[in-house]
Amino acid sequence: MNNCPLEPERKIMLFLVAALLLMGILLGTAAHLPVPVTLVAAAAIAGWLLVFFLRERRHHDEVTSR
Repeated sequence: MNNCPLEPERKIMLFLVAALLLMGILLGTAAHLPVPVTLVAAAAIAGWLLVFFLRERRHHDEVTSR
């Protein structure tokens, strides 16, 4: 096992680089789409995130009430 003290920081940095790369790709794609298509996609993503949030919150409440 590697006990390097910088290992957690490397993982966080790798995650940030991957997230920025993905965001750049998605925003670059959105710049070439018509505005209504972009808004529909944004609404779909926001809806999915809301459902995910509510499911996780409900699951967390069930686990803590036991």
